[in-house]
Formats: sequence, C-alpha cells, structure tokens
Amino acid sequence: MEDSGGLPSDFTSINSLNFSHFHVCSDYKRKSSLMMEAATTPLRPTVFADVPGLVAGFSTRHGGASAAPYASLNLGLSTGDEDARVQQNRRRLFAPLGFPPERLAIAGQVHGEKIKTVTEAGLFPGYDGLVTQKRGLLLCISAADCAAVLLADIEAGAIGACHAGWRGTVAGIVGKTVAALEALGAEAARLRAYVSPCISAEHFEVGPEVAAQFDAAFVRRWPGKAKPHVDLKATLAAQLEAAGVPAAGIEVSPHCTFAETDRFFSYRAENGETGRLMGFIGMPA
Repeated sequence: MEDSGGLPSDFTSINSLNFSHFHVCSDYKRKSSLMMEAATTPLRPTVFADVPGLVAGFSTRHGGASAAPYASLNLGLSTGDEDARVQQNRRRLFAPLGFPPERLAIAGQVHGEKIKTVTEAGLFPGYDGLVTQKRGLLLCISAADCAAVLLADIEAGAIGACHAGWRGTVAGIVGKTVAALEALGAEAARLRAYVSPCISAEHFEVGPEVAAQFDAAFVRRWPGKAKPHVDLKATLAAQLEAAGVPAAGIEVSPHCTFAETDRFFSYRAENGETGRLMGFIGMPA
C-alpha cells in the first residue's frame, strides 16, 4: 500500500486548495501511516524484553503489499508471489527495526540440520540454522507451520536461529544450534530461547511412521482421531532443556499457525498456497 500523494479528488490548483481540508488530509495520512506501522508490528518475545541491544521477533501476515493468496506481508521468495512485493514487504517490516533488507542473513532451508556460522548478509542455501557474533546482521528463518527457534547469550555476544519442522526436530537441530553457539563462546546456561508460533498438537496430525520418530511423551493419541498427533512445541522445549538451556529462559509461543490463519500463514491449512512468515534475531551495529 504505497502513498499515492493524498490529494483531494477535487484538487485543481494550489489557489483553490482549502487549507482546513489540507490539514484533515495530512492528519489522515499520518493516521494511515501509524496504522500501517502497527499492522506490520511483529510479535516480540518477552524472554528477550529486558535484553539491551537485541532485536528479535516473529512476523504476522498483516501490513504488507502482497495479494491473495499471499496477502499480505509475505516474506518468502520461494512462493509464487512477485519478488518485488516480497522485497517491499521485507523492507517495510525490517527497516524500522534498524535492519534494511541488505543486512539480512537468511537460512536457505531444506528441512535439514546443518548450522552455519555467518559473518555477512545473504542467503545461505542448504542450512536450516545460523549463528553469529557479528553485529549488524539479522538472522532470519522462514516458516508457515514449522517453528523458528531464536537463541541469545548476550554476555558472549552470540545469537542463533534455526528452522524446526518435524524432520529438523527429529534430527536434533535445536541441540546442534546450541552447540554451534557454544563454539562461539556461549554457555547454554546463559542462553535464552524463543519457540515461535507454529502448528499446535491439536492440528499436527502425522502418520504412524513420523510419530514413531518422536519421544512417546510428545505423541498424542486422542479418541476419535484416526492418526496420531505430535506436540512440536513441547518437543522443542524439552530439547532446549536437554541441551542445557534453563527452563526459566525458554518462552514457547501459545499461538497456532494452523488455527489462526487470520493472523499467520499456514502451509497445511491453506493447502500450500500461502506466504511465509519470518522469525528473526539480531544485534544492531
């Protein structure tokens, strides 16, 4: 939604302009700008709220320039959306946070477990996790039912982010991200972690062959349900604790992407024709 100039439709010349109308128009533009800013405001994890010099969050689907089925803040170039609109959406969301698109480090996800230490912006194909101590970079994870897990040890100046769908979760990507942060000097006991909105256990129906790869404690078999369900959020929280992250330092979002398509993109609920959200974390330069 670009600013079209905001001139009244009956405007013909500067001499005929009613200045009271001008002030009303200016006020409308100001309010519209504030509404747009509010609409693109991401979810901000409370676990990082008291950490100075850290930008972290998770986007919603509102406030962007994309048309259906990607309406409207689609941040994924891997969809059928127009690249120009996606880039506009990225700038609209991230620039006010101090990170223009050229400062984004984006995981080129493959539902794997590989982690890369990055020192520059760009797309990193084949990696589902990124870690860094470089200020001025925003680590970004795409999602549309999978979880983005964000981590930080501010004392060590180390941050990380990983993409955790069921395959990555089973492969232990959370523990491997913690290990990559420890290699940078972080300590698991100092880490804080955020598990983003993702598909909830109520809606994450899987086949028995997938359920068998999860700890039985996180597999739900409900009466009337033909197939088992997996609690992805609880699994990730348990894996973080197993890696040494204190339970008090772990925040798990209560939101379900599948159930809340009015607010989030959901690959499963929208049959694959949808946009992408992003979890992100960075330290301003």
